[in-house]
Amino acid sequence: MKKLKNLKFILGIGVIAIYSILFVLIQTGTLNPYYGQILIVLGINIILAVSLNLVIGFTGQLALGHAGFMSIGGYTAAIMSLNYHLPFILSLVIGGLVSAVIGFLIGMPILRLKGDYLAITTLGFGEIIRVAIVNMDFLGGPRGLAGIPKKTNFTWVYFITLFTVIVIYNIIRSPYGRAMLSIREDEIASESMGINTTKHKMLAFVIASFFAGIAGGLYAHQFMFLDPKSFDFLKSFEILTFVVFGGMGSLSGSVMATTVLTYLPEILRAFAEYRMIIYAASLVILMLFRPQGIMGNKEINLKAIKEFILCKFGKCKRKGGVSNVTIEG
Repeated sequence: MKKLKNLKFILGIGVIAIYSILFVLIQTGTLNPYYGQILIVLGINIILAVSLNLVIGFTGQLALGHAGFMSIGGYTAAIMSLNYHLPFILSLVIGGLVSAVIGFLIGMPILRLKGDYLAITTLGFGEIIRVAIVNMDFLGGPRGLAGIPKKTNFTWVYFITLFTVIVIYNIIRSPYGRAMLSIREDEIASESMGINTTKHKMLAFVIASFFAGIAGGLYAHQFMFLDPKSFDFLKSFEILTFVVFGGMGSLSGSVMATTVLTYLPEILRAFAEYRMIIYAASLVILMLFRPQGIMGNKEINLKAIKEFILCKFGKCKRKGGVSNVTIEG
């Protein structure tokens, strides 16, 4: 029972154990290579969903151009690898930084808008980015960019995904994160309390753009080909679906929803003719019966897990015969 006091250490061991098991299964060929690729896609999707949730769920800004920043990071990282032969991690970082800079330049004029106006504007910028790429011959134009070296693997994706979740989790728990949450709840009240709302909205937007660029770089070096059509507004809506399905304002919800929505189409391949109908119907049913998403704006935290485990051993505190185990809001 003493080990439960060091739950963070146990969680760290669990993270390493999960990685080790999956790594061995992939390397030995025990796990079908197709499912290994789905694991990589899942990690990329989690990075996209968690980063977008920082803007939409925690800051309350409806931005719909995430696929555009993913494409910037993907093309930039690919060019760094193809033309300049930079190390993989350096290419990813440069792709993320270029996305962040573009996000900053775009965010300056548009983040003063709110609601539907912001959504339409960011959607428009995402399409502008895609059209610009189509008209750049050195990026392959409408033919796409081919010949990208395959450098993405399970190890890179696993630890970059873990890093993304940890960074954004700590941002949310920091004073900056609390300011973002106050903007989501009431922007006018936040301003009256002296919070620079434009600064904090910009910070969330730039951080999300950076991680979208990282995800784009991983995507480019996994599939070795980039097609501008892959980053249209439908891709932005797909990422938004992950966030809404899991719950806006919940990182654990984003991870769970992304896992479900990434694997559900693959599970339903046995019903090829009805696969997308079942997929869409599942989303509709969830929105009807739980419109706030799987987790709403709650998080499963270490304290709740610890208390849950303690209750299994009959060691938890109870109030009125009911366990006080909670999920962090």
